[in-house]
Amino acid sequence: MPRKPEPFKRGRWSVKIDVQDFIYRNYSPYEGGPEFLSGPTARTRRLWARVQGLMRRERRSGGVLDIDTSVPGGILSHGPGYIDRRNELILGLQTDRPLRRAVKPVGGVRLVERACLAHGRRLSPRISEIYSKYRKSHNEAVFSVYTEEMKLLRRLGIITGLPDNYARGRIIGDYRRVALYGLDRIEAEKRADLARLDDFVQFETIQLREEVAMQLEALAAMREMGRGYGFDLSRPAADAREAIQWTYLAFLAAAKESDGAAMSIGGLSAFFDIYIRRDLASGRLTEERAQELIDDFTIKLRMIRQLRPPEYDEIFAGDPVWITLVLGGMSSDGRPKVTRTDFRFLQSLRNLGPAPEPNLTVLYSPRLPAKWKEFTAETAIRTSSLQFENDDLMRPVVGDDYGISCCVSLLRAGDQIQYFGARCNLAKALLLALNGGRDETRGELVVPGIPAIRGRYLDYDRVHDNFVRVIGWLAGQYVRIMNVIHWSHDKYYYESAQMALLDTNVDRLMAFGLAGFSAVVDSLCAIRYARVEPVRDRRGMTRDFIVHGEYPAFGNDDERADNRARDLVITFISELRKHAIYRQAAPTLSILTITSNVLYGKKTGATPDGRKAGAPFAPGANPMFGRERNGVLASLNSVAKLPYHAAQDGISNTFSIVPSALGPDPAARRANLVGILDGYFEKGGQHINVNVLDRELLREAMRHPERHPHLTIRVSGYAVHFTRLSREHQEEILRRTFHEMM
Repeated sequence: MPRKPEPFKRGRWSVKIDVQDFIYRNYSPYEGGPEFLSGPTARTRRLWARVQGLMRRERRSGGVLDIDTSVPGGILSHGPGYIDRRNELILGLQTDRPLRRAVKPVGGVRLVERACLAHGRRLSPRISEIYSKYRKSHNEAVFSVYTEEMKLLRRLGIITGLPDNYARGRIIGDYRRVALYGLDRIEAEKRADLARLDDFVQFETIQLREEVAMQLEALAAMREMGRGYGFDLSRPAADAREAIQWTYLAFLAAAKESDGAAMSIGGLSAFFDIYIRRDLASGRLTEERAQELIDDFTIKLRMIRQLRPPEYDEIFAGDPVWITLVLGGMSSDGRPKVTRTDFRFLQSLRNLGPAPEPNLTVLYSPRLPAKWKEFTAETAIRTSSLQFENDDLMRPVVGDDYGISCCVSLLRAGDQIQYFGARCNLAKALLLALNGGRDETRGELVVPGIPAIRGRYLDYDRVHDNFVRVIGWLAGQYVRIMNVIHWSHDKYYYESAQMALLDTNVDRLMAFGLAGFSAVVDSLCAIRYARVEPVRDRRGMTRDFIVHGEYPAFGNDDERADNRARDLVITFISELRKHAIYRQAAPTLSILTITSNVLYGKKTGATPDGRKAGAPFAPGANPMFGRERNGVLASLNSVAKLPYHAAQDGISNTFSIVPSALGPDPAARRANLVGILDGYFEKGGQHINVNVLDRELLREAMRHPERHPHLTIRVSGYAVHFTRLSREHQEEILRRTFHEMM
């Protein structure tokens, strides 16, 4: 007979919205192993089989199963949807049918039209008319404000991948608030905030009042959406099932309203575990049922879909959503934040098989319990589905309650947001410095006032001086472009559901990024330590380079290269900090390319390191392919030296090793991976993807994709099903370094 559950320990969270305090007072660290875990139940297997059947149909349909072309997507645009009502524990779909995608013309109706046509559909003429004639979109607004200089930088691939033709994403609503407090409490707090915003002289106050009014509308829509499924979200969740259901519906409202490039979900495991432990203690829940709830929740996250135009797929291959979910980490009081529910989330990879979503991210510290570290290492080796980030590096910046936005970027839960800004092509910037400020392919003048460099061999000091001038000019243009994009996004495509679940006054970051990083570091090293002879065309533009002699390449634990890498990061962020940023956001910087390292490379001529025109860059902060000659540890040491204080948007490192190099048997591989992670993070590394596989497996999947539909690999801050990548992206991954020695 179930007993009445024990009340939660009260504290600051009882009198004000403070989820962190609730967790701190009520969670219980777990230092044991995985022996308590349950396998998939018959009910879970039936539901997952149904979903797998839908996903097979989706793959056979070219990657998109269905599109509702007649109704613009929103929180209440579609009625309740189900997969298999009798077998679902956690309810809710984006539209009224599983894997049916909604259109979001408020972002840009022409983009939606192209996305529909790419999959053999046609957007409703009525929607096209409304959003062409009567309703301005985010995309239209941006391009009406852009200067010709901004358009040129975008067209030439110098500053590109921008969220001017897709929703920005990277905002993490604190979805736990709906479960802990209920919508009535959240709405009351928002109304009180609105009443306090009474300075009608300041433009910022008027803007924020309008935004809070939109947030209140979103909260009302969430309440009605929940009612459609038979749930009363007005009140707090009463048990574990409701806590997970309420949290999921809050996230679902955000996914229905926005098609952001990254729909991260934050940290949930300790929060869910508090409810699960209470229900287990009172006899209301069994371990088997607890695992079912986590498996059901995971299934729902795996089914989130957004409609994307073809140009989006070129940048972000594999149809990702980046529902980044963080696990583990340490509490600020020294306790591990690992709970049994952290284990349960990893168990879902065994019960359901590996998959890209949710984007599971382990917040890692060498001080975490040994059995948890071993379990995460074993799971990474078996599935290639995990990424690890340095909790000891990030926790001092924002505290112990934070999520990872998109791929590798930290955001404090509840009161911090990030404006996303794609990347500046550093390799193109270097070529502008070598070519008098002109684009190396078209000869167009981009950066004024850059002196031409002549002579048979490149002089390092002259190149460096020009390069710093180019970076300074580009940083200013980059900030202006970002200001335009995010002013337009706030005005025309505001994420009211996500912002309603954050504090009204938030701390804002603006995330800038770099592409072609290691190619530029190696190019500077080649110019400094070897002799580089440019091959110029009749216009005087560089079209190739001949490298005479050897040079130290990034990725070999060589201070000559690693110092230049450090200086480059610090120089770029220093230039960004000189400029005024929209809504007083603080600039952050990432070395992260997603899969756009292929697209950026395609738009870039030959570089002085010996890379040929059009060849891909290495992803993120990775060394260039084939240049890591001193093994795994040397490569990791080079990346770990990059200064996180100058790149707090993240330093992405994708690490691939063949199983035999990691160890002769599973136990040795597990122990060695734990040792690698401990060492890398102790040296200051911020992020690492882990792939443990052979190239031949990937080649086999390319030959017979039907045999490997669920083969998951980490690419650059996120995971994908390998067979959903284009042939071009698959071939680029095969060219990456697969370490064969430690």
